[in-house]
Parts: sequence; structure tokens; C-alpha cells
Amino acid sequence: MPLTEEHKAEIDAQRGQTQQTARATAPGMEARLYTAHEVLDHGFVRVIDYMGDDAAICQAARVSYGKGTKSVSNDEGLIRYLMRHWHSTPFEMCEVKFHVKLPVFVARQWIRHRTANVNEYSARYSILDREFYIPAPDALAAQSTVNNQGRGELLEGDEAARVLDILKTDAARCYDNYEAMLSQEGQKGLARELARMNLPANIYTQWYWKTDLHNLFHFLRLRADVHAQYEIRVYAQTICEIVADWVPQAYGAFEDYRMGGVTLSTKAIDCVRRMLKGEAVTQETSGMSKGEWREFEGVIR
Repeated sequence: MPLTEEHKAEIDAQRGQTQQTARATAPGMEARLYTAHEVLDHGFVRVIDYMGDDAAICQAARVSYGKGTKSVSNDEGLIRYLMRHWHSTPFEMCEVKFHVKLPVFVARQWIRHRTANVNEYSARYSILDREFYIPAPDALAAQSTVNNQGRGELLEGDEAARVLDILKTDAARCYDNYEAMLSQEGQKGLARELARMNLPANIYTQWYWKTDLHNLFHFLRLRADVHAQYEIRVYAQTICEIVADWVPQAYGAFEDYRMGGVTLSTKAIDCVRRMLKGEAVTQETSGMSKGEWREFEGVIR
């Protein structure tokens, strides 16, 4: 379990503290505040703090309207307009701070999204816990034969058991050696900042990750996508559920125009027009590469 009884008691205590505030609050986010949502075998996501709501997005957008400019009276209509036309600044008025527990190799993917404030658990100062991500059987897959950065068929039987045994054995051995290298009574040992280099990439770390809604949507568009790696996708999907409760109108527009929408190239639009006229367009006559055509077919079919 990712949370100990001590951690659960601490979270309950945080949720039990209430204070009056004059600032805008989102009921859906208030219900989620501090709660740890479990992800993978030992990980979690929880909201530590947030600022703004759907109304804050509209407020920021309308402040730029000068005299005589047409105003949008309907908040949802305005938010959908902003999303549809890529007006990102109003969405930056909302911010959220997450506490995330995740495997190191997932953190290394996640940190590529550089538009956030991050503070990670220090393995120079503290000793990391003996917690490793071990994939469930339905997450063990061979290398894809068509995608150099994807998975193919599931491993089964003896092959799956062999891989799981390697993962568990190596993780345990590395941590045993990590502990053995640390300073103990009767020996100087190795500094924590050096001993940590022996730990595998599936060990868990933690961080606080703060970002604005515009950049969070960008993260979710990439990482909640079906093509994203499973281990980061499940974190993104959990965050999607949280954001849907926080800013339901903005998230609805995001689902429509970013998650559910597509961007077509000039060649793709030309092919669609030709198809609507009854022409049988093929990859050879489309002007697209095989990869582009395969993606285009995936969209239209």
C-alpha cells in the first residue's frame, strides 16, 4: 500500500482543518484537497493547494475587452471560444500544486515538461524507502515491432515469470547494497549522495509539482493520450479526473478540442475534400509519407 496508517492520519488531520476565506473556491477541488489518489503499486497523486476556478478564466479574459468590444455573456461559451482559438493566457490564471509519489524513471519523463515549479525528495539528505515499481502482469509487454518507443504483445507464462523475477531480484539486491554502503555504527560508509547512484530507476521518489492550468492541459494532452507510456499515463488520467472536478467547463472544452480533436495538415485537408467529392484517395496519391497516411487513416476511419 502506498500510504501508511500514519500518513492517512496526517491527511485526515489536514482535511479536518477548515478556515474562512474570501477567495474563490471550487467545490469539486475542495472535496479532493489533500486526499491521496493511489496510482500504480506504491504511488499516489494528491492536491496540496490550488488557485482559481472556471470563473477566474473568464474574469481574466474579459479584463482585456475595451469599450465597444463585443462581450461574451455565457462563461462556458467564452471558455470554449478561448480553447478553440488557442487563447492560452486566461487559463494561466488558475494554478495547482500536486504532491506526487512516482517511480524515478517516470519522474525523468515527467520533468521534460519544464513549465512547472518542482521540489523533489532529496536522496542527498534522506534515505530512500525500499519501494519499487514492479509491473502488474498485464503491463509486461515485448517491444513493439512497428514503434521504436512503444510496446507490443504481452509476455506470458515462463517468459513473464522470468522477467518479473529479474525485476524483483535486482531491485532487492541493489537496495541491500545501498543500505550496506551507508554510514553505520563501526564504519564510515559512503555518503548518501554517492550511495544513491546504485539504486535502480524503478525506485520511488516524491515531489511537489506546481503548474498553471494552460501548461497542465499541455501535459495532459500528451501524457493522458493512448500513445503515452502506461506508467505515466495512469498518473495523467488520475489528474484528469481531479481537473474535471476543479474546472469542469474548462476541462470539457479541453476534452472536446484537445483530447478529442485533431489537427489536419494542408495535405490532409486536401485529401478530405477530394474524398468528399467521391475520389478514391490512396497513400500514393495523397502526397503523404507512409507514416503520415497511417495516422490520417487512423483519424478518419
